[in-house]
Amino acid sequence: MKFEWIGTDKLAQKLLEKSVADFEAVAKKNIRDIYTRSQQSGGTPVDTAELRMSMQYRGDETGYIKHYAPHVEYGHRTRNGGYVPGQYYLKRNVDTQLPIYKQDLKDKIKE
Repeated sequence: MKFEWIGTDKLAQKLLEKSVADFEAVAKKNIRDIYTRSQQSGGTPVDTAELRMSMQYRGDETGYIKHYAPHVEYGHRTRNGGYVPGQYYLKRNVDTQLPIYKQDLKDKIKE
Protein backbone atom coordinates (compact mmCIF):
# COMPACT_ATOMS: atom_id res chain seq x y z
CA MET A 1 0.00 0.00 0.00
CA LYS A 2 1.20 3.49 -0.70
CA PHE A 3 -0.24 6.78 0.40
CA GLU A 4 0.46 10.39 -0.42
CA TRP A 5 -0.02 13.48 1.68
CA ILE A 6 -2.55 15.53 -0.30
CA GLY A 7 -2.43 19.29 0.17
CA THR A 8 1.07 19.48 1.57
CA ASP A 9 3.14 19.60 -1.63
CA LYS A 10 3.93 23.34 -1.47
CA LEU A 11 4.86 23.19 2.21
CA ALA A 12 7.07 20.16 1.69
CA GLN A 13 8.79 21.83 -1.28
CA LYS A 14 9.48 25.00 0.74
CA LEU A 15 11.00 22.99 3.56
CA LEU A 16 13.10 20.97 1.10
CA GLU A 17 14.42 24.22 -0.35
CA LYS A 18 15.35 25.37 3.15
CA SER A 19 16.87 22.13 4.38
CA VAL A 20 16.74 18.53 3.24
CA ALA A 21 17.75 17.41 6.74
CA ASP A 22 14.82 19.29 8.30
CA PHE A 23 12.40 17.79 5.77
CA GLU A 24 13.70 14.28 6.43
CA ALA A 25 13.38 14.81 10.19
CA VAL A 26 9.73 15.87 9.81
CA ALA A 27 8.99 12.94 7.47
CA LYS A 28 10.59 10.39 9.80
CA LYS A 29 8.83 11.83 12.86
CA ASN A 30 5.44 11.54 11.16
CA ILE A 31 6.10 7.98 9.96
CA ARG A 32 7.06 7.08 13.55
CA ASP A 33 3.79 8.65 14.75
CA ILE A 34 1.82 6.49 12.30
CA TYR A 35 3.68 3.41 13.50
CA THR A 36 3.12 4.29 17.17
CA ARG A 37 -0.60 4.87 16.61
CA SER A 38 -0.86 1.50 14.83
CA GLN A 39 0.44 -0.24 17.95
CA GLN A 40 -2.10 1.37 20.28
CA SER A 41 -5.58 0.09 21.01
CA GLY A 42 -7.84 0.82 18.04
CA GLY A 43 -4.90 1.53 15.72
CA THR A 44 -4.85 -1.86 14.03
CA PRO A 45 -7.60 -4.49 14.05
CA VAL A 46 -6.62 -7.31 16.40
CA ASP A 47 -7.68 -10.92 16.18
CA THR A 48 -4.47 -12.82 16.83
CA ALA A 49 -2.30 -9.65 16.97
CA GLU A 50 -0.28 -10.88 13.96
CA LEU A 51 -1.40 -7.93 11.83
CA ARG A 52 -0.42 -5.39 14.49
CA MET A 53 2.95 -7.09 14.99
CA SER A 54 3.56 -7.05 11.22
CA MET A 55 3.58 -3.22 11.13
CA GLN A 56 7.10 -1.98 10.48
CA TYR A 57 8.80 1.28 9.69
CA ARG A 58 12.18 2.16 8.28
CA GLY A 59 13.22 5.73 7.69
CA ASP A 60 10.39 7.38 5.78
CA GLU A 61 8.41 4.20 5.00
CA THR A 62 5.91 2.22 6.99
CA GLY A 63 3.53 -0.60 6.31
CA TYR A 64 2.14 -4.00 7.19
CA ILE A 65 3.97 -7.07 5.93
CA LYS A 66 1.22 -9.64 6.51
CA HIS A 67 -0.14 -10.83 3.17
CA TYR A 68 -3.75 -10.33 4.27
CA ALA A 69 -3.35 -6.69 5.36
CA PRO A 70 -4.92 -5.26 2.16
CA HIS A 71 -7.94 -7.56 2.58
CA VAL A 72 -8.58 -6.25 6.07
CA GLU A 73 -8.01 -2.66 4.92
CA TYR A 74 -10.19 -2.73 1.79
CA GLY A 75 -12.54 -5.68 2.40
CA HIS A 76 -12.87 -9.06 0.72
CA ARG A 77 -15.28 -11.69 -0.48
CA THR A 78 -15.85 -14.86 1.50
CA ARG A 79 -15.98 -18.41 0.19
CA ASN A 80 -19.77 -18.59 0.58
CA GLY A 81 -20.29 -15.47 -1.57
CA GLY A 82 -20.53 -12.97 1.27
CA TYR A 83 -18.51 -9.83 1.68
CA VAL A 84 -16.50 -8.53 4.63
CA PRO A 85 -16.24 -4.73 4.42
CA GLY A 86 -12.88 -3.01 4.79
CA GLN A 87 -11.88 -1.50 8.10
CA TYR A 88 -9.68 1.26 6.61
CA TYR A 89 -7.41 1.25 9.66
CA LEU A 90 -4.34 2.51 7.76
CA LYS A 91 -6.32 5.20 5.94
CA ARG A 92 -7.78 6.37 9.26
CA ASN A 93 -4.29 6.52 10.76
CA VAL A 94 -2.90 8.50 7.80
CA ASP A 95 -5.90 10.86 7.82
CA THR A 96 -5.33 11.48 11.54
CA GLN A 97 -1.66 12.23 10.88
CA LEU A 98 -2.19 14.63 7.95
CA PRO A 99 -2.94 17.81 9.96
CA ILE A 100 -0.07 16.97 12.33
CA TYR A 101 2.30 16.58 9.38
CA LYS A 102 1.10 19.85 7.88
CA GLN A 103 1.66 21.68 11.17
CA ASP A 104 5.09 20.07 11.62
CA LEU A 105 6.09 21.34 8.15
CA LYS A 106 4.90 24.87 9.00
CA ASP A 107 6.70 24.85 12.35
CA LYS A 108 9.96 23.64 10.81
CA ILE A 109 9.81 26.26 8.06
CA LYS A 110 9.42 29.00 10.71
CA GLU A 111 12.50 27.84 12.65
